[in-house]
Amino acid sequence: MAENSKHLIKHVAIVGGGTAGWLTANHLAKRLEAASANAIKVTLIESPDIPTIGVGEGTVPAIRKTLQYFGISEADFIRECDATFKQSIKFVDWVRNPGSHTGVDSYHHLFDFPCIQPFDLSPYWLLNSAQNLSYADAVSIQGKICDLGLGPKQMVDPEYVGTTNYAYHLDAAKFARLLTKHAVNNLGVQHLLANVQQVVLTADGNIEKLMTDKGEVAADFFVDCSGFGALLIGQHLNVGFIDKKSILFADYALAAQVPYSSENAPIPCYTISTAKESGWIWDIGLTTRRGTGYVYSSAHTSHERAEEVLRDYLGHEHADVSCRKIPMNVGYREKFWVKNCAAIGLSQGFVEPLEATGLLVYDATARMLADLFPACFDEIPAAAAQFNLRARHAWDKVIDFVKLHYFISQRDDSDFWRDNRAPAAASEELLAKLASWRYQLPTEYDFPSRMEIFNLENYLYVLYGMKYPTDLSGRASRYVDGVRAQTLMQKIQQHAMASSSQLLPHRELIDRIKRFGLQKY
Repeated sequence: MAENSKHLIKHVAIVGGGTAGWLTANHLAKRLEAASANAIKVTLIESPDIPTIGVGEGTVPAIRKTLQYFGISEADFIRECDATFKQSIKFVDWVRNPGSHTGVDSYHHLFDFPCIQPFDLSPYWLLNSAQNLSYADAVSIQGKICDLGLGPKQMVDPEYVGTTNYAYHLDAAKFARLLTKHAVNNLGVQHLLANVQQVVLTADGNIEKLMTDKGEVAADFFVDCSGFGALLIGQHLNVGFIDKKSILFADYALAAQVPYSSENAPIPCYTISTAKESGWIWDIGLTTRRGTGYVYSSAHTSHERAEEVLRDYLGHEHADVSCRKIPMNVGYREKFWVKNCAAIGLSQGFVEPLEATGLLVYDATARMLADLFPACFDEIPAAAAQFNLRARHAWDKVIDFVKLHYFISQRDDSDFWRDNRAPAAASEELLAKLASWRYQLPTEYDFPSRMEIFNLENYLYVLYGMKYPTDLSGRASRYVDGVRAQTLMQKIQQHAMASSSQLLPHRELIDRIKRFGLQKY
């Protein structure tokens, strides 16, 4: 690497594979190839001896745009990644203490936008015009489709198009292999299986080269996708870590893979998140198995008790299933891009995967890195400053959104839930927003940045799924279209039934796609 600031960046080395590494490789290779007649060389160095964590099996709808942008066939993706469709996250027992009520305590955070444009049904639902419908059912058809166990699209729909908005559940290891194959075969990424043994820095603190057990790798720019170890940005560039366990307490996960009772068992088309005494359990249906796990706070329970909670959820028939304990570093780096090195993935930051936060942030920041990527060294400081500002904003907003689920819960049956509801454990910005939302609806003005990650629609589903007490009685005179609101809600119910009659059961849809494929978009 030349010390001349005008030196062009011609070679990028990514350290670490897994989903984050290979998402980054695809984004960089795709963007930089399109931007230049002389495509920048991208090399990914992956250790054959370090297994990836491979737990993140849930996504959000943004991943569809990414896969389509890369040029990956949706049918191939479904076939090769054990993928299923995800239309929602169903939150169970998050609102009230278990046993304090009758019936099932649950709500959907749907992926279809609620009906708020051009006519917002939210105030009328709050003013009790919904005739006992849940918020999700009052403003969208998708909750009904989820509850009926139906897929989000018809076989006549092209790839990445559906009746409702959707994401996927997937096998993380198989997804990384698909991204590897696409990056290497279609985008020209060089794949080196090697262990990094030494990181060599220049006199001014940039990374010059990596010494591996397969030889030297010199590059102009480096991306740290090495996981929690943060080999480059943490261990060698000495960028500190901002711990957020004082806000988000969950710092461990127990993960387990559970077989279906039969090969034709129904597959939920949503993630199930069930709140427990010291955290929550995820339950994700793939085509051949369920991915489950308990995310919990080690300050509020023991590891032995955590395993008891998970095994009780799984039932006696799965008593022989093994569990893997995963420690989690909750927080993010002080900076995400320093000198000629940027961090993507676990080396960048991590919070519990309550809303599929990991893949969402890693995909978004990898795309941002590719879009901001400098042509030469004198462009690095400005690009790094932009990247750091936007990535920090994204992480702070993700943390606020995840905290929202805990903070507005009415649960007080354990120290974990009581501590989560303490104002000292939430950001000042979240507290200020919640205070204003006690008497007025959230609006788009509360979410002015494109890097909010979670926006108005997401907050509406969670706030009113969890029965947040926004009191509009003082503003009721502003909402005079009650008849129109009731008519529109009825039309949504009718549309839900009509759409349901045209959609296949989820497993049947997956089976047909694997057999027949889908039309290209």
